[in-house]
Amino acid sequence: MALPTILVTGARGQVGFELQRSLAMLGKVMAVGREDCDLADADVIDALLERVRPDIIVNPAAYTAVDKAQSEPALAQAINATAPALLGAWAARHGALLVHYSTDYVFDGAKDGCYTEDDTPNPQSVYGQTKLAGEEAIRGSGCRHLILRTSWVFGAHGGNFLKTVLRLARERDHLSIVADQHGAPTPASLIADVTAQILRQYALIPQGFPFGTYHLVAEGDTTWHGYAQAVLEAAIDRGWQFKLPGHAITPIPTSAYPLPAPRPANSRLSTHKLQAAFNLTLPHWRDGVAQVLTLLHP
Repeated sequence: MALPTILVTGARGQVGFELQRSLAMLGKVMAVGREDCDLADADVIDALLERVRPDIIVNPAAYTAVDKAQSEPALAQAINATAPALLGAWAARHGALLVHYSTDYVFDGAKDGCYTEDDTPNPQSVYGQTKLAGEEAIRGSGCRHLILRTSWVFGAHGGNFLKTVLRLARERDHLSIVADQHGAPTPASLIADVTAQILRQYALIPQGFPFGTYHLVAEGDTTWHGYAQAVLEAAIDRGWQFKLPGHAITPIPTSAYPLPAPRPANSRLSTHKLQAAFNLTLPHWRDGVAQVLTLLHP
């Protein structure tokens, strides 16, 4: 049986980079970046799909500049909503599977506990609104799909909060970081590895496969302040040298660091549905921090 053709968008992004590794043994992977496929251009998307004719489309590409999206809603809509709609429509016509990644920002953050897939989204930012619109377009397309919501993504490749903390700790002797937003830092490598595991199961049982929307984040939760503190402590334990003293991170409220786009105070996502459906056990977010620090060690 011929191996499937897998189209991966966002090849230069954190998750797209890791997907090229994790999916390499599952089929013929065609990875495209912004220079190969501008997701804001419908004609370019259609031409790419007709040329590649993928059996599986994996779409980690997104407009992720959360604050800038407030002033560029049309561009965010094109990439986060219109492009997934086009991918879904093509997948529906050709019997392909679409794997798409979404975000904790589809929720307003007002819930006390972890959000489940059954909770009603209520995005508070343009970014969250356009990501939700992308989800809805995929569901409405009628294609076979997996929508995987994740949060606080980090990795050794690309820009992210972990790498910013390490850089600032070398440059400054004091940091102030928000301590009243809660979520799960999630390694890009974990997202990619879980995606590969799910697609292996899809290859075995395509007819009875549990398509739908799932939450995919690492185990445990913390705040941005707790996350930063854990990163520095783990790095110091590994011999990293910083200008910033080990505990010189001041916790501050969100109100003390105003940004154009509102952030959910609670980004905790329940992964019970994902783990049960695919027989998975997810590692703690601190394990991902340790792994990335090993890869980044100067």
